[in-house]
Amino acid sequence: MTSLRSAPADSAPANSAPALRGLESHPHARAVLSAALGPGGAPSHAYLCHGPAGAGKRAVARALAAALLADGARAPETVAERVARGTHPDLAWASPSGAGEMLVADIEGPVVAAAARTPFESRRRVFVIEDAHTMNDQAANRLLKTLEEPPSFAHLILLAPSARDVLPTIASRCQAVRFDPLPEARIEERLRGEAAQSGGEAQAEESDDEAAALRLTACARLALGDARRASELAGPSGRALRERAEDFVRAALRGETTERPWLELLALAKEEAARSSETRAARVADELELLPRKDRKRHQREAAEAQRRAERRVRTRVLTGALQLAELWLRDLWCIAEGAGELVYNCDRMAELERDATGRGPTTLRAGVELVRDTRLRLGLNVSEELALEALAYGLQESLGASAND
Repeated sequence: MTSLRSAPADSAPANSAPALRGLESHPHARAVLSAALGPGGAPSHAYLCHGPAGAGKRAVARALAAALLADGARAPETVAERVARGTHPDLAWASPSGAGEMLVADIEGPVVAAAARTPFESRRRVFVIEDAHTMNDQAANRLLKTLEEPPSFAHLILLAPSARDVLPTIASRCQAVRFDPLPEARIEERLRGEAAQSGGEAQAEESDDEAAALRLTACARLALGDARRASELAGPSGRALRERAEDFVRAALRGETTERPWLELLALAKEEAARSSETRAARVADELELLPRKDRKRHQREAAEAQRRAERRVRTRVLTGALQLAELWLRDLWCIAEGAGELVYNCDRMAELERDATGRGPTTLRAGVELVRDTRLRLGLNVSEELALEALAYGLQESLGASAND
């Protein structure tokens, strides 16, 4: 089943003015895109929007698509709303269907073949490709010809965390658009606004205003410039993830890995994958009702395979996030061991950090950080999740058990 879907409708409608929304914190992106869309501007046939997750690339891609499609449209005032709702026929949104990569099928029909067809109603067709850095070689090669010889009406917008992560043959044929990490202060301000909107529920959960404010500061720091990640960490699931990640590290510090603390992380990841699977299954059931009877078995088979891959992606995402939190906990212990406690990210957990740092030397803690980072980076390579976490737990126990006099 193809990974093509309509543009997500989770942001406010963009307008078609050259000054696109969402570029306030991204001077490079603002300069590139405003000049291209301004009077006398010539939009590129392909843009590579690169920057950390949560920096606003998707929202700007949606706004850019609306601006491109509104140019010369019969009813330009309706384009932005239709793009936001994902109902514009000349906008396509593609994403990976593989467990950890974008496959040929994700590119072949939805982008390459579709780009050869003239627009339905606009002067242009726009294709947004999420996670372009996950394209395997075959998918990248299929896209390459379209990038080299694009139809005059086609515009491609590729999204990736870093330009270096995209194959050079692809990146070199796109106009680079850099998105910077959002400032910590801005992320924290956004979190406070979200907390204020939640009103009484948030106040009931956390009666101590000072503790609540400190927790939001910690979430903003731990997000590393990713506003979406910060919102997740500030919510109930994010709190649970922080607790499990902390428990995982502290079990190694105490030499209690026989309790198998990684099982809690795996359970959390499986729960998240199950919730995602339920949503996907409901959508597939709705799709089946609209298909001819002869096509339903094939659609079910393809949907089941896509669902298995999607579940793996969700589990990997949750576990990767947990290991990043574990890595940052050890990094904070390292800061304290070096006498730089003011640099910690988990600022709402200073008392616990100081206890954990007691008797630990900087070299030992740095080795722990590197061990967690190596495991985190390997999770996307189809390794056994349980075996990887088990090996990490015992490795940390051995590493962190070293003498403080290192």
